[in-house]
Amino acid sequence: MTDKIEELIQQFNPQPIRIPINKCDLEEVIETLISQMFPICDCPEPVDVHEKLKEAAVTLHANISSLTGEQKADEITESFFRQFPSLRERLYKDAACYLRADPAAKSLEEVILTYPGFYALCVHRVAHELHRLGVPLIARLFSEYAHSKVGIDIHPAARIGKNLFMDHGTGIVIGETAEIGNNVKIYQGVTLGALYVEKKLSDVKRHPTVEDNVVIYANATILGGKTVVGHDSVIGGGAWLTRSVVPYSLVSNSIDVKIRMVRDLSSPYDFVI
Repeated sequence: MTDKIEELIQQFNPQPIRIPINKCDLEEVIETLISQMFPICDCPEPVDVHEKLKEAAVTLHANISSLTGEQKADEITESFFRQFPSLRERLYKDAACYLRADPAAKSLEEVILTYPGFYALCVHRVAHELHRLGVPLIARLFSEYAHSKVGIDIHPAARIGKNLFMDHGTGIVIGETAEIGNNVKIYQGVTLGALYVEKKLSDVKRHPTVEDNVVIYANATILGGKTVVGHDSVIGGGAWLTRSVVPYSLVSNSIDVKIRMVRDLSSPYDFVI
């Protein structure tokens, strides 16, 4: 390396971004919280769930305290861990939903250990609770951590009902003000997004509402805060929807199928199959 290169590097002095939380520690917290909801006994010594959760609580409390102060951090952390058993119970039922819905799933353990959609849902339920309790920065950090791991982008403010089944999951986007009912199935590449993005719309519902028992197939795009997908509807793959549909609707792209010209390699002429 030349002296000039070293000089140029020494001249580069960016101002650090100062944040009142520890990103790396919080990423460990979310992994601990999810793993201790469903502890795995794969070693001779049993896992001490209580000790692991206590460590996570201390770290979480310290980071919340940096944002809100000690007293508020006490209240938020206590409220969160009061809800922790019910979060686990809800996620256990969500996992059972995956087992029922996916013919490829052979066991509950397989769903919990390997399904990216279930992992994203686990993190979302934790992040949503923290968002509700008033620490949106930590909640967003958790959701983006899951996004980076499994490619599913769920804003922590999104409201998701019981038994959301995200099959495959890659590329799913669920926006901040989206609302999803119970027993909804979403396949890879689905977007529940806004019609357009402007800062003045920060406090406006920008993302759609999906009612109970809806199925949304791969790469469908549903946009707009006033867009409601009525219960028991089916949205076909690749559909583009910007207006509401009534319950029991079937939305699909029209497909034009034509027989193409095929070359017969033994003949100088084209023919039609």
